[in-house]
Amino acid sequence: MTEGAGHRDGELPDDLTAAEAGMWQAFRNGSVYDLSSGDTLVDDPHGGRSWGPERTVRARIVCWLLLDGPPALAGRVSSLQLVGVRISDTMDLAGGTVDPYVELRACRFDREVLLPETRFTTVRLVDCSVPRLEAARLQTEGDLHLPRCRFRNGIRLTDAQIGTDLLLNQAIVHRDRSGRSIAADGMTVGQDLQAEMLESHGEVSLRSAQVGVSLSLRGARLLNPYTRHALNAPQLTVERTLYMTPAGLGSPLLRGTTPAQGTRIQRFECEGGVRLDDGRFGDAVDFEHARFTFTDDQELSLRRVQTPELRFLGERPARGRVVLSGARVVNLMDRADSWPGPGRLHMGGFAYDNLVPRGPFPLEKRLRWVGAATAEYNPEPYERLAAVLRAGGEDEDAREVLLAKHRRRREGLPVAAKLVGYAQDWTVAYGYRPGRAAVWMAVLWAAGSLAFARADPPPLKNGEHPDWNPALFALDLLLPVIDLGQVGFWQLHDGWQWLATVLILLGWILATTVAAGATRLLRRN
Repeated sequence: MTEGAGHRDGELPDDLTAAEAGMWQAFRNGSVYDLSSGDTLVDDPHGGRSWGPERTVRARIVCWLLLDGPPALAGRVSSLQLVGVRISDTMDLAGGTVDPYVELRACRFDREVLLPETRFTTVRLVDCSVPRLEAARLQTEGDLHLPRCRFRNGIRLTDAQIGTDLLLNQAIVHRDRSGRSIAADGMTVGQDLQAEMLESHGEVSLRSAQVGVSLSLRGARLLNPYTRHALNAPQLTVERTLYMTPAGLGSPLLRGTTPAQGTRIQRFECEGGVRLDDGRFGDAVDFEHARFTFTDDQELSLRRVQTPELRFLGERPARGRVVLSGARVVNLMDRADSWPGPGRLHMGGFAYDNLVPRGPFPLEKRLRWVGAATAEYNPEPYERLAAVLRAGGEDEDAREVLLAKHRRRREGLPVAAKLVGYAQDWTVAYGYRPGRAAVWMAVLWAAGSLAFARADPPPLKNGEHPDWNPALFALDLLLPVIDLGQVGFWQLHDGWQWLATVLILLGWILATTVAAGATRLLRRN
């Protein structure tokens, strides 16, 4: 009997093997077809034990069932549910429409699975060995599950449309010829994309992908140290949260919760660059306890990212860069020991509204954080930090930040301007500590009064001078604008003349610094 003849009334084709005939009947019955032996080592689809013809079905027979299979038995719903089956040759469903439910567990594919532009309801491949999954523009009404599967030559899901969830938990995916382990640019996932404890050897590409709820990479290991990116996901959109956090092993109930004491924890690890530029995340981006291992040329790039909360709580990367240029977040949750050192942090245009430090993060360390992001003087990070502190009611800390900004600026000025800067700093702290002016005035006035108390200068004109008053004379010298009627009536010689000149100069310096500080204060207000 030729293929297609007689199968519509349920008759078995003549050329089926015993294994295929059993699969045919199970398909019509909607039951599980299990060819496993019961021996764990033999049944391991990723092991080296061979599976003979008694466990082998041809890929074209599987495709025949899925695309144009026999009718279900009365009162049954046809489905393909295989366990421990070896599928020979290439499974090619390209462009087809598959209505039956598909679930394959612990199966072994000899060659790649071709599903480009194929339409499914729900597809589940669990703990299967697959050379490669080629599924560009795949469409599913329900889930696409690939947990614990191993793909020796990568997965392609470019422009795929997954109706509900995409599961890649505990999958192991190796790179293809282009260096990518998972190519899913433009993919759309209706609900969650879960890739918890995923092990990727190559680049995971999610450019312009969209996830309807959350994207979980808890406990995943992304390994691609030799090229630029381990995760390349610019313009990624996640409606809720992106998780790069630890996962608890041993129970599915631990996912997303705090594991019980004694539970084995696997943190998120990434060897290779991460690119999330222009991403949009509806709730948060969470890096708690994440470990990034970069080369000097690699980076964690969050350029122009927008999210209500950034939880920067991972380990400090020993090499590479962290780039937040142009990013916009509402709450920045961080730890002092999570940020890289000077020259490896870039925050130009980084805007945040609130600081939520996890653990001690004193102002001294916060200023070093800002300094690490400005290899050359840039006022913006200081002004942003000061604005956030002032909005939180920490006015004194905000003034310290702005004072640090001027001190940083002073480092790059010419010598003359640097000296003026030091004078402004010592006297009134660039206008942020105006009380210092009164202290300096009092000190200079007291010193001048004590010194001139020992002087007895002769008058310039007899009978046309006030009584000698050392205190008023010293104050008149210090005040460059106000005339107290003491200067200009006495003859000063030698050291007294020099002392008067010094007090006049100090008075002018003090007045100009106070004026500059007051101008800066008024401009800021």
